Amino acid sequence: MKLVVQIPCLDEATTLPLVLATIPREVPGFDTVEILVIDDGSTDGTADVARNLGVHHVVRHTRTMGLARSFRDGVDLALAHGADVVVNTDGDNQYPSAMIPDLVAPIVAGEADIVVGDRQTATIEHFSPFKKAMQRFGSRVVSAAAHADLPDAASGFRAYSRASLLRLNVVTQFSYTMETIIQAGNKHLRIASVPITTNPKTRESRLFRNIWQHMGRSGRAIVRSFIMFRPHLVFLTLAGVFLLTALVPAVRFLVFFLQGEGDGHVQSLVFAAAMLVGALLCLALLVIADLQRTNRTLIEDSLERLKRIEYGRDA
Repeated sequence: MKLVVQIPCLDEATTLPLVLATIPREVPGFDTVEILVIDDGSTDGTADVARNLGVHHVVRHTRTMGLARSFRDGVDLALAHGADVVVNTDGDNQYPSAMIPDLVAPIVAGEADIVVGDRQTATIEHFSPFKKAMQRFGSRVVSAAAHADLPDAASGFRAYSRASLLRLNVVTQFSYTMETIIQAGNKHLRIASVPITTNPKTRESRLFRNIWQHMGRSGRAIVRSFIMFRPHLVFLTLAGVFLLTALVPAVRFLVFFLQGEGDGHVQSLVFAAAMLVGALLCLALLVIADLQRTNRTLIEDSLERLKRIEYGRDA
């Protein structure tokens, strides 16, 4: 059994040594532990620091490609080198690398396919009350979309089994965290959560400029995942809202019409017709989304087969 710990980095030359120093070189259940650093266009020599510290694999992007692309490239290389489990942690030393054995334990025991480290955000001092509330709300939404119970869906401290990585596909440009969880839940992969602590904050996040940008991007990722995997819920709900909105003015017009006063309330009929068109459009979009979902499922099955061939052995 091989464990690969991958670390996406962007200008982490200062903090990367702290991360590497605490990664255990022996983990119960694994014969070998290898470390992979993905340098996402750093300008401070992060890749050189990684090589000098004896990292087994270094992937370097000549320009910044984003966290999602870094995660995907790291997973591809880890699978190509025979990884049975891949742990993802951050280069800013936010997560306690010494807890990797606890993180991978449910996978080793055969109890989970993906394990997410729960940072217990309510106890993090530098998180504002508003950020803590948004973290809870976002985690509940993602948990509902993934049919799982995840107290910290945004955590990047995760462990993935080989089988789960062969089935997951990262398509977003922002962050893989929400997307892979919702995918995993809808593909009936087992998702577990283990409580972890966090290290003192070393810098501000480079993934987003402020909490509002993070909320907007995360929201778009969640909505897109909902449409991809549960289009019936999205478009039937919208169609129902439009239909209900159409019925109210339609009934109002009918009442006045029966009273002989319909001429002065034609605007209600026009509005009802517009809402009815909206409901019909939602139903048409539902048909298209359902056909696309079927096509996506067939493509993902083909991609999984190709990955199994490319990476040399079955999961």
